[in-house]
Amino acid sequence: MTLEKVQECFDVAEKDEQKGRKHKGLLFTKPDRKEAQEFIRKAKKNLELSGFFRDKGFDYKIPEEWFYTLYYCALAILAMFGIESRSQRCTALFIRYVKKKSLIEHDDEFIERIQVYKKQEETSDVDAREKGRYSSLIQMKEVLQQYDEMTTMCKRAISQCEGIVFSQNKYILPGELLTPQK
Repeated sequence: MTLEKVQECFDVAEKDEQKGRKHKGLLFTKPDRKEAQEFIRKAKKNLELSGFFRDKGFDYKIPEEWFYTLYYCALAILAMFGIESRSQRCTALFIRYVKKKSLIEHDDEFIERIQVYKKQEETSDVDAREKGRYSSLIQMKEVLQQYDEMTTMCKRAISQCEGIVFSQNKYILPGELLTPQK
């Protein structure tokens, strides 16, 4: 993803904040390892919740828990850089950008799964989450068929995120993000 798209996420949020509105982008804060660790804890709880929903027959809730497991991992990474997000799209853009800059190691699969797409032919876990949430379905056979694979994938994402958060590395924002773009 391009620098311009990530920078736009910061610009939109700053303008919203200046107008007294809740932002829908990315804001600079300060790096917060403790908050990052709490996001990992929350990701683990979400994954645990998917097992509860499976056991109780609430199949339609499981894709949402998988999605948020991955999303909380992404938010943990943002916390390490000192970034607050209120946008799934901007979160994915930022993660992709710092990965491209070789500042983190995070599988493309995890980024793709939280990516928000506008075109109908492009899908991600956001779409599966929305199908579960907004359709009339309670039982979703395809969710149960994917359960073991998705649980394993979420555990991999958590493990990879823990490698970032619990490392001794200091995560520094790329200088070009701190400089206003023209």
